[in-house]
Amino acid sequence: MGKNQSNPSTFILLGFGNHFELRILFFILFLVIYALSIFGNLLIVLLIVVEQHLHTPMYFFLLNLACLEICYTSTILPRMLGSFITGDRSISIMGCITQYYFFCFWAASECYLLAMMSFDRYLAISKPLHYTSIMNARLCIQLAVTSWISGLLTTIIVTSFLVQLTFCGSNEIDDFFCDVYPVANLSCSNTHLVKLATFIVGLMATGPPFLLTLASYVCIILSVLRIKSKAAKQKAFATCSSHLIVVTIFYGAIVIVYVIPETETLKKLHKTFSFFYTILTPMCNPLIYSLRNREVKEALSKSFRKFRNRVS
Repeated sequence: MGKNQSNPSTFILLGFGNHFELRILFFILFLVIYALSIFGNLLIVLLIVVEQHLHTPMYFFLLNLACLEICYTSTILPRMLGSFITGDRSISIMGCITQYYFFCFWAASECYLLAMMSFDRYLAISKPLHYTSIMNARLCIQLAVTSWISGLLTTIIVTSFLVQLTFCGSNEIDDFFCDVYPVANLSCSNTHLVKLATFIVGLMATGPPFLLTLASYVCIILSVLRIKSKAAKQKAFATCSSHLIVVTIFYGAIVIVYVIPETETLKKLHKTFSFFYTILTPMCNPLIYSLRNREVKEALSKSFRKFRNRVS
């Protein structure tokens, strides 16, 4: 279908193949994933807004992350779910580029925001006496705004090259969303600049934030090692390790897809790695960063009791 269009007006997202008998199963699976992502992140947003004692720098950044994840996952999954129901996998060229624009914006912003969050945790654990004076409301807002603006600039650079491409021949994208490399590979224009820009921007969007995140957690671990309480050590290590696992999966998948040069093997694994940072991490982040947190659990119990008392 659509393999010999000379000037296509639409693309066909092949998604997870032509297994039409599995469409209902895929629909249920991704609907559950989407529902968990939205519910988990929306719950975090509501708790942080409602509960006064959660109005601290750490939860301010978690609020930003939860809002970002809601937008991030909503860029891809609703359209995918619709295609499972209708069987229509077509998307206009402008719609495809628009989807990539917003996806890139959220993904790049998350890279920088995760780095800001790790820096906040470093200050809280390594410099507790100076934490409140350093991490004031003004600095928190500046760091959050920097994350969003950095994501926006990253998106503008790559998308400005992508919109200049012309397309001919095949219009089938072997992916479940409009990503830059699969789209560029369908172009009959010279794609050297867009791929070079993607490589450079991808390196800038992942390299410095990941190194800052890694350095922050190394300093945190060194500070934790000086704690005398064995229980406190175990709790701190458990928290740091879970954060690092999610961060490594997120950054690692992005680096493999956008920074490491394309090979035939990586092209075949593109969808697999894309799944990790587009679908898996937005679902896991509420659990890893928030819902396992004692303060969040207490706030959730408190809010539930208030709601139950009002109902009864």
